[in-house]
Amino acid sequence: MFEFLDSIYTFEILGNSFGLSMIVTSIMFIVAGFIVAGVVKTIFAKKFTPSLSEHTSKNVGKLLYYGIIVLTFLIVVTSAGVDLSGLLVAGGIFGVVIGFATQSVVSNLFSGLFLMIEKPLKQGDTVEIPEMDVLGTVLDITMFSTILRKFDGTTMRIPNDKVFTSRIRGFNPTQARRTSVSVGISYSSNTKNAIKTIKHAIKHNLEYVLQKPEPEIHVTDLADSSVNLEIMMWYHREHWGKIYPQLRDVIKSSLDANGIEIPFPQRVVKIHNN
Repeated sequence: MFEFLDSIYTFEILGNSFGLSMIVTSIMFIVAGFIVAGVVKTIFAKKFTPSLSEHTSKNVGKLLYYGIIVLTFLIVVTSAGVDLSGLLVAGGIFGVVIGFATQSVVSNLFSGLFLMIEKPLKQGDTVEIPEMDVLGTVLDITMFSTILRKFDGTTMRIPNDKVFTSRIRGFNPTQARRTSVSVGISYSSNTKNAIKTIKHAIKHNLEYVLQKPEPEIHVTDLADSSVNLEIMMWYHREHWGKIYPQLRDVIKSSLDANGIEIPFPQRVVKIHNN
């Protein structure tokens, strides 16, 4: 029957003759491609959307949907015997020109996809990128850039290829953080007494400091004008903003209250009369 219809209904498209059966079959494949693309997009939305930002999930969903449709169209056209060699040559030349112009765009796109797959950082994480001197909270990871909010309230947009190829220091994977601060005491002060005084002040005045592991204080340097102590303590990551405003003030107040001097740089000059 199809052979009979093909002998009656023949169409010329782009210099090629197509029978009715070929056209009907091609239309069916294209419709099937739209259906498959919709199913894949729906499955992706259900499986992966909860772990991605809304903007990112929409972009990846569209990429999958239209990618399947274009692939289906190319399969149908080539199966029908349409010669695309001329179009491919012209498209190749055009592609080279566009490729040079959009090299950074493509690099950012693929870097964004790898960031979503590897997940070295995600929305809400506090991260530091030392190469760019950036410290802040991740607001969003889009297809082409990563947006961070710095602690001064400003936002920064960083191309994804810069983020993907940089060292990233994350502050969210573990619950506890350790911080340290240095302080110098005079050579005339008793070191053991100073350490005991500082530990007592931390325990009773800084409620957010963890007692296990307990704070550690060590002599790190016998400097020109002072004996330098390094004070190390642990705290829950959510209390970073509460520890730092109080830490140095508590240490200095405790040393002042116990008569332990924090010296300023000084030189001793001896004059000999001949």
